[in-house]
Amino acid sequence: MHAIPARHQRLTGHQRLTGLSRVAFGGNGISDIYQKAPCRLLFPDAAAGEFPLAVSLTTSGGLTGGDRVAVQVVVEPGACGTVTTQAAEKLYRVLPEDPDIAVETHLSVGAGGRCEWLGQEAILFQGTRLRRRLQADVDGDGALLAVETLVLGRGAMGEAFTQGLVHDAWRIRRDGRLIWADALHMHGDGAGQGTLSRELPHGLGQARALATMLYVGRDAARHLDLARSLAPAPHGGATSFDGMLLLRWAAPDAQVLRTQVMAAACAMRAAVFGLAPRLPALWTC
Repeated sequence: MHAIPARHQRLTGHQRLTGLSRVAFGGNGISDIYQKAPCRLLFPDAAAGEFPLAVSLTTSGGLTGGDRVAVQVVVEPGACGTVTTQAAEKLYRVLPEDPDIAVETHLSVGAGGRCEWLGQEAILFQGTRLRRRLQADVDGDGALLAVETLVLGRGAMGEAFTQGLVHDAWRIRRDGRLIWADALHMHGDGAGQGTLSRELPHGLGQARALATMLYVGRDAARHLDLARSLAPAPHGGATSFDGMLLLRWAAPDAQVLRTQVMAAACAMRAAVFGLAPRLPALWTC
């Protein structure tokens, strides 16, 4: 028998993705871009009076074990920019032998710059393992409004997220000094063991979706009353410290939470940046 040429042999490993997109905003709009598949950037026309707009997306239709993607946003001194995601990101089941999914976001805002990072939901499928990190560096009187959401299974499909891992970390620096570090770490084996158990005192209870919104700016404390009205108990809360405003939600219904997050983002961008109280059209189309 003849040996099968190596080029025709069946691959034993799974193809994995390593993507990167980078966008920089200058005084005249977009000043630099870089894209490596499956990460892409689109640049629809922004509405009158809005910041220049970039849309981040992955062309793979979702991520799974071993996939690594990163988004880098730079707002140069005195410039402004908004980056939003095209739609919710799907995080599929990760095989036991595969590495965790890695998602990195790095935001850099120069002195006098204004930046929005408006991330739509990350939907966690049963058995996924996600390690996500957002790092922001803000200089001087620069300002940043950022939001991200986790959805624990597709509720409309009768799905839950009881097996897998999520590690969601934030690191925020102003003028090189760390002003906030936070990490959410949850895991479960599907048999009621681990921090994904809803029965344990430190578990999620009835929560099916979690969201974090952050505003970094010298005027952050002035907006605390507004923030508390936008993230009311029992499913939300807000606080302010060290030139930062933090809003959080943990809700039993992902669609209800999305509605609350959208309303909060609209109100906050109007209050802190003087923008129209609306989100990019991708959030509603």
